[in-house]
Amino acid sequence: MKALQMIKYGEIRDSLSINEIEKPSIKQNDILVEVKAASLNPIDYKLVEGHLKEIVPLNLPCTIGFDVSGVVVAKGTDVSDFEIGNEVYSRVPQLQMGTVAEYVAIDSGVVAKKPTNSSFEEAAGLPLAGLTAIQSLERVGLKKNDRILIHAGSGGVGSFAIQYAKAKGAYVYTTTSTKNVAMVKALGADRVIDYKTEDYRTIAKDLDIVFDTLGQDYTLEAFDLIKDGGKVSSIVGPLDEETAKHMGLVDYRLPENLSTLINKKSATYNLTWMQPNKEQLNTIKEYVENGTIKPIVDKVYPFENSIEACLYLATGRAKGKVIVSL
Repeated sequence: MKALQMIKYGEIRDSLSINEIEKPSIKQNDILVEVKAASLNPIDYKLVEGHLKEIVPLNLPCTIGFDVSGVVVAKGTDVSDFEIGNEVYSRVPQLQMGTVAEYVAIDSGVVAKKPTNSSFEEAAGLPLAGLTAIQSLERVGLKKNDRILIHAGSGGVGSFAIQYAKAKGAYVYTTTSTKNVAMVKALGADRVIDYKTEDYRTIAKDLDIVFDTLGQDYTLEAFDLIKDGGKVSSIVGPLDEETAKHMGLVDYRLPENLSTLINKKSATYNLTWMQPNKEQLNTIKEYVENGTIKPIVDKVYPFENSIEACLYLATGRAKGKVIVSL
């Protein structure tokens, strides 16, 4: 079968190759999925560029991709909740990474049936972004009437998070560029901040939560925006001590500047490292089927152009998800 593989660390175009590899075998709890579509995510090109070497060790060459939708074509002896022919979607575990391929074997415990009203391309874009948003916002206890700033509202995670926060009854601020203002408003954001013409720091104030999808200075600036006792939930900032411990970093301590900001505001800070979750995939399925959340797809590339798809995603200009169709 054919697969998009990372053959070395470095520049995307030089480090990816479409290769012929063996079809995966399945274990007793696995299903074999014929891939119809796979979504690319920032983690994919960050892996290629070598930014996550110490956190996600890889044996090269390896097939890339974590998001998938497709059809069950075989199942292990212990699988009882799926049948041959079921249309499914998943964010696969790290050890089963490799969804930009014709087939992928997946632990059935992290797979759900895809939303019935979504195409394979739409469904493939939901798992990683949706699970990231849900886990990040649930970890800080997002609730009705919370005032939240969601950075980068036109991106994959941001566009899902806006819709999820509105479903929870929150008041949503978000940032985006001029060309994406109308799109983000249509997702339900209450106050769209055009960062090309406005300074979000003068508009979004006294917040309950900041959802940081950008990192660096944005992580630190979040503490100027929250009220005393507010919460900062990040997916790209420094590790928090609980997450670090979970990842085996027993002697980890928060950076001093971040610790100072947390103490000054009596704030909560979390870095969420998303985990596959079947129950939450089923929740996403319900939200999509009842119209609460709409999948946002920017571009769909044929499999033979999957390297170009990765290059496009790495520009940071994607509005929603970038999909590879098989």
